[in-house]
Amino acid sequence: MDKCNDVYIKRETLEYVLSRLLGKTICCADYQTRQLQGGTLGDVRLVTGIAETFDGVQLPYKVVWKKQKKWDRHGDPDSWRREYDLYTSDFANTLTNSFCWPVCYHAELIDDEIQLWLEYIDGVSGLNMTAEMYAGAAKELGRFQGKLYTEQPKVLQELANLSKLEYAKNVYQHYRSWNVVYDYVRSADCEIPKHLCQMLIDVDNSADEIFSRIEKLPIVLCHRDFWVANIFYSASKIVVIDWDTAGWGYLGEDIASLIADEADVGHMIEYYQKCVSAYYKGFSEYVEVSHISDHCVHELILIMFGYRLVEWFKFASSTEDKALHLNTLQKIYEINHF
Repeated sequence: MDKCNDVYIKRETLEYVLSRLLGKTICCADYQTRQLQGGTLGDVRLVTGIAETFDGVQLPYKVVWKKQKKWDRHGDPDSWRREYDLYTSDFANTLTNSFCWPVCYHAELIDDEIQLWLEYIDGVSGLNMTAEMYAGAAKELGRFQGKLYTEQPKVLQELANLSKLEYAKNVYQHYRSWNVVYDYVRSADCEIPKHLCQMLIDVDNSADEIFSRIEKLPIVLCHRDFWVANIFYSASKIVVIDWDTAGWGYLGEDIASLIADEADVGHMIEYYQKCVSAYYKGFSEYVEVSHISDHCVHELILIMFGYRLVEWFKFASSTEDKALHLNTLQKIYEINHF
């Protein structure tokens, strides 16, 4: 093993990865690492350095090394290893040139930890994305889901580790049964304005009717963490990372995430209008959607993020964060009254 910055990388693993990345047989390489994200369960690092071929050619490189320990996500216990399962399957063949994920050069399952060596994506992401990029991501997602919905590739039937269709509903019911947030929006000392609390209470009172409408929508393969930090606009294509919550869901779930998960609050209504339209336009390239008169994206936003935003507001560590979560709830309210 070599050592750098207190991080050990097996020499033979690094040389194998770089040989695949660079398309040449690598005999040695130095490296430095920088943490991109992660914590006690996940660790994502950018690995950079100079690789050398047997004939002395030196090549600079960048590659991402992702480690994920086993952990139990509520209602989805095998999500910790899902990316490994997807990358070692034929799922990559379902992706397109315009909607894809990072290339995986090597995947390992070691005891209760997965390790992935992935393509480094250099592109525009997060709140740096423009309205056109938001709409482009929505349209390409729609095309991808429509293509799979129509073609029903065999690999989707063979994948045993996908999140369940009822995942979003179960998360909502979990939050709804949590007295810390459920009672808070109904309490006299709640700091959230009453009209926003009533919006959430109305969802609870109409939950059965809302889900009956959502469940009439097409069932599609969802990313389920489709927010701006996981989306890169790179070389005119959409590259999506972090597929550990992927699974079956209803048309529009991912668009709810794109609009509301750590939202660009100042443009939230604009993005809602543009993204829903672009998404359905992309999906309709493969599937007839004229009969869908109720896309339920606003309801999905409330189901998926209503009580989460209450939680984030209640336990926010700064007044700025409290204001952000409150403003997000206000924009969700305004979407329905625009």
